Amino acid sequence: MANSKKGAVVITGTSSGLGRATALLLDKQGYQVFAGVRTEKDAESLKQAAFGNLTPIIMDITNQEQIQAAYEFVSLSVGDEGLVGLVNNATTIAYGPLECVPIDDVRWNFEVGIIGQIAVTQAFLPMLRKAKGRVINMSADCGRIALPYFGLLSAAKFALEAFTDSLRMELLSSGVEVISILSGSFKTDVYKKVEASYERTFANMSPETKALYDKNCKIFLQGVVEGNTNGMSCEIPANMILKALEDRKPKRQYFVSDSMLSMWLDKLFFLLKRLLPHQYFYDTYFFGNMRKSMKLD
Repeated sequence: MANSKKGAVVITGTSSGLGRATALLLDKQGYQVFAGVRTEKDAESLKQAAFGNLTPIIMDITNQEQIQAAYEFVSLSVGDEGLVGLVNNATTIAYGPLECVPIDDVRWNFEVGIIGQIAVTQAFLPMLRKAKGRVINMSADCGRIALPYFGLLSAAKFALEAFTDSLRMELLSSGVEVISILSGSFKTDVYKKVEASYERTFANMSPETKALYDKNCKIFLQGVVEGNTNGMSCEIPANMILKALEDRKPKRQYFVSDSMLSMWLDKLFFLLKRLLPHQYFYDTYFFGNMRKSMKLD
């Protein structure tokens, strides 16, 4: 593959959803895109949809051998030009009450949600230094405000936010920018995995815990699925990733919403969390209003 004038970018989790939309957008914009997928089937599907400057690479971010093989392949392809961007997008979701989620699902949540992100970043940082590139971590609103039943996703995103801030400080002298993108719901099929996750959790719950949690979990899950179905297109956060990659002076964080009003309301909400007493914000204001509106126990 010929090197692109805009430079090379590695993106994880491009089999579907936001990752796929971002890979195709950056390819269309003229970047040399290395798109991480987990199967040959996903690789072929992505290649068929691409514009010609995209190379799928098999990279399960929980598999160190695949990460190393991807690094060696990309390094040979880009040479001394290095990488202008690494987009850490891969994610997973373990859903259910923290008391009940199977511990294997807990481990997998953190393997994908933070450990894999760090492993990929460690591998590709030497190439990012060559081009003074950018690490772009795909976070979420729940990385700032924790959610019930999505506690593990929130915990991983909170950790990703801390990783982003620490890495930014450590790489300041290297000229490598480290950026976080916080987004609300957008249309993706990842919530099919959420439902499957809860089915595994529910199967292992005792009759007592089922009585305690099942009604609330199902109501909350239904609300989230509906919000996802009516959410913004993946192209909106994909375009924000492009902006973060190309801004002359990138921000520390980018907030993604389907309108300016929604974006400013989100920022106001985050500000209230900082200003209001912690217990009041979560117990009375945030979850209290949620319980009333969703008719939770």
